[in-house]
Amino acid sequence: MIPHRLITAISLGGAYLLSSGRIPQWPVTGFITAFTVLWGIQGLAWAVWAVTLYPKLFSPLRGLPGPGGNSWLMGQFPKIMSMPNGKPMLEWINSIPNNGLIRYLGPFNQERLFITSPKGLSEVLVTKNYDFVKPDQLRHTLGRVLGIGLLLAEGEEHKMQRKNLAPAFAFRHIKDLYPVFWAKAREGVEAITDEILKGAAQGNDSDGKTAVIEAGNWASRITLDIIGVAGLGRDFDAIKNPDNRLTQAYARIFKPSRQAQILQLLNLLISPKLVSWLPVKRNEDIETAARLIRAECAELIRDKRQKIARKEPTDVDILSVAIESGGFRDEDLVDQLMTFLAAGHETTASSLTWAAYLLARHPDVQSRLRAEVREHLPPPADGVPAPSSVDIDRMPYLNAVCSEVLRYFSPVPMTLRKAAKDTSILGQFVPKGTQIMLVPWAVNKSEALWGADALVFNPDRWMPKAGAADKRADNSGGATSNYAFLTFLHGPRSCIGMSFARAEFACLLATWVGRFQWELEDKELVDETKVDIKGGVTARPAKGMYIKTTVLEGW
Repeated sequence: MIPHRLITAISLGGAYLLSSGRIPQWPVTGFITAFTVLWGIQGLAWAVWAVTLYPKLFSPLRGLPGPGGNSWLMGQFPKIMSMPNGKPMLEWINSIPNNGLIRYLGPFNQERLFITSPKGLSEVLVTKNYDFVKPDQLRHTLGRVLGIGLLLAEGEEHKMQRKNLAPAFAFRHIKDLYPVFWAKAREGVEAITDEILKGAAQGNDSDGKTAVIEAGNWASRITLDIIGVAGLGRDFDAIKNPDNRLTQAYARIFKPSRQAQILQLLNLLISPKLVSWLPVKRNEDIETAARLIRAECAELIRDKRQKIARKEPTDVDILSVAIESGGFRDEDLVDQLMTFLAAGHETTASSLTWAAYLLARHPDVQSRLRAEVREHLPPPADGVPAPSSVDIDRMPYLNAVCSEVLRYFSPVPMTLRKAAKDTSILGQFVPKGTQIMLVPWAVNKSEALWGADALVFNPDRWMPKAGAADKRADNSGGATSNYAFLTFLHGPRSCIGMSFARAEFACLLATWVGRFQWELEDKELVDETKVDIKGGVTARPAKGMYIKTTVLEGW
């Protein structure tokens, strides 16, 4: 990013001297003219240094391996923009020999350091965790939607927030939420069933039980309701009401657009705050949605505090636990709730969408999973008790499929860090300000870490090995390191909601696959390269995921 403050300060001082006549034998110029010329000269000099001289001749990282075919000005940026987030890095991790670090050039030849090995990842995420922070551009951009909650807090503030929220995400608390997950999963299945039966009847389907649904929309509505009830103690009723204002707000925020890409590029050049002030539709949509979400969160907190003040029975939702911790002011809680709402429903919705796609592509996996679900779990029907956490967690193939979906299509394909000071990774000096790339979409499919079948969807890699005493799913997936599975990251900045997300995903997938049989509506999508994946915080099919769905009897 241009050091505009320094350049502006020098230009102001120089313009004053040049326009004041204090320099002998120097023609007096107007202040504005002098300022403009000085700023332009410095800006040009900085650009030549930053774009050409430093990355190509002086950077201490220039000797690291990296991809070829750089644009003279934009590095690998044209290729990165033409592919889904994380896909170029997936190519590089399996084709470029490296010792844990790959260096590539981004827009305007800005350096990026892509971490590929378990030891390098452990340094960034654990042993030197606080040497690496989220870049200011990312904090500002995401903070408009997420608030500065746990996901974006840094240093001591992050430690305090995580400590106060930890009890709400402890497994002893999450296990009490399984009935909530199951109840909402059941409600979602019933609503989808009704839509299919109505659609089949209107379309004169031969069996009256088959119709095409858009899996992503249903997944978002169900997961929004789940985070509402389990996280915040309020039912947003998004399953029954697709026009729910929160659903529409998040749809606007996460909708990909050309304008969003242009603003993202501008964030690299000038202050993100200035970019957010530009009078364009994308900024208006985000501000409108963020105001609505923030107001909704503030109202939730007021209602919850009033309920606690009346000494009504304590709820099991996460907000109640956070309030009772006494560690947050109401303004801080609003930021936390914004984080829970966005991250807590969008990521699981993405996973459920990709699960539907992968199981439609792999009917053998789908049939095997359905058999296990129907054998061990009760049907999602009125009057039938919900399964317990023990019932769900002891289903090896269900958990294996969930883990493999999370490995194969990590909901968040990549995330960024910035070196907060001069430091090192794997003995390599890393200057302050260097961008660090953590890419689950690449690491999760690294052939060096997962073996020759890393690019194959294979839930059996997570199944218990023959002869093992414990018949539950294998936690390693056969990888050589736990850092090979980067979906939830690791260390102090790992996803605090991992247990919540896994339990929610397992309940949702069990009810969906138990009730429905899936086929791809567009047979061309059997070829994964034909799926148009949109860029953004999470990875979703750009045009939706349309699945031919049949309601099955007997469960």
